[in-house]
Amino acid sequence: MATQMKPKFEYSEAEWKVRQDLAACYRIFDHLGWGESIYNHISVAVPGENDTFLINPFGLLYDEVTASNLVKIDVEGNNVGQSQYMVNKAGFTQHAHFHKHLGEKATAICHVHTTATMAVCSHKDGLVPTNFYACNFQGQIGYHDFEGVTVRAEEGDRLVENLGNHSILMLRNHGPVVMDKTIPGMFVKMWALQRACEIQVATLSQGEANVISQEVVDVHQRDLAVMASQGGAGVLDFEAWKRRVSKIDDSWQS
Repeated sequence: MATQMKPKFEYSEAEWKVRQDLAACYRIFDHLGWGESIYNHISVAVPGENDTFLINPFGLLYDEVTASNLVKIDVEGNNVGQSQYMVNKAGFTQHAHFHKHLGEKATAICHVHTTATMAVCSHKDGLVPTNFYACNFQGQIGYHDFEGVTVRAEEGDRLVENLGNHSILMLRNHGPVVMDKTIPGMFVKMWALQRACEIQVATLSQGEANVISQEVVDVHQRDLAVMASQGGAGVLDFEAWKRRVSKIDDSWQS
């Protein structure tokens, strides 16, 4: 494994840590097949700074993202770092609004267009409690009707309103937005949501599904909360996947 050296530009220790974790997250998403050409985004707030966040350089594939080429922008869209890359307006509009208005709740955010999650976002009933993973999210998802590509700032208020007190917003006919206080927490939530959607699509292709009762869903979520205390939400999962992608290519660290 390569030595984790900082590039010529100096960053605070805290920023360099989240840069590396965010770059690793892009590589993990790519490895899992969650990329979408040069589109879609994962962002993270910069520790100790007000209203600035890191996001992928527009034009690079996820397996080209590194800690040092991530773009630092403020919530008004200004490039406040050293990167010469531009940022996709659709990604900025959506992510900036969540970072600006939700604070710590939206420290880490991803938006994807995976086939399974887009299919469920396009289903009239959204995510249905037909499988283990889907039960994780019942009553914990907001839905937002499709308004076209998200480039208009005025849509941001409706996104926040429809999210409510949840941490997942299913953009109908589009794709999910998943957020958390940490990158590992966001990652493991996205992983479970992807599995829930894959299984729902497979289940409904067979015909009528066996829907799990709300009583059982409540018990499931209660017991999940106990399991979540083991190592912190997603930490062990995220570190395991970092090891996997590092064996393939550890250039994300630079």
